[in-house]
Amino acid sequence: MVNKKIDPSTLDLSDNVVTIKRVTKVVKGGRTYRFAALVVVGDGNGYVGVGLGKATEIPDAIRKGKDDAIKNLIYVERNEAGSIYHRIDGVFGGSHVLLKPAPEGTGIIAGGPARAVLELAGIRNIRTKSLGSRNKRNVVNATIEGLSRGTSPERVAKLRGKSVEEILG
Repeated sequence: MVNKKIDPSTLDLSDNVVTIKRVTKVVKGGRTYRFAALVVVGDGNGYVGVGLGKATEIPDAIRKGKDDAIKNLIYVERNEAGSIYHRIDGVFGGSHVLLKPAPEGTGIIAGGPARAVLELAGIRNIRTKSLGSRNKRNVVNATIEGLSRGTSPERVAKLRGKSVEEILG
């Protein structure tokens, strides 16, 4: 993960609601309903984040989820083909997401929750496989966790004190 200082006001962020879940609580006077919204935000140019908002009304839950996602933005390293540099395994809870780089023209081959994250991160070519739990929240968080661990050859060369040519062979 590249630790860049991010000012969300400078980014042109768009959001995507992955899921809205209705939660019912039975109380003495009847039932009370609350909503939980899982929201992904991104600028389509490397920045992406995920958040969860809970409220008694759907629009409030979405707004809170979007605010939470903006607080948790990460930067995703991408190559010139609009893909990741290397294979990454993202794990969160019981979900395991396998992210594999793909050549130009492949497109985004991913399931719904992972696709939302990848599209808003600006990745155009990637192959993914969701393993383990299919829980949408865990799949989204596993995808974010995997993308945050991706690196570029330039970063690896800098960390090792070598040139990019030595790293790539």
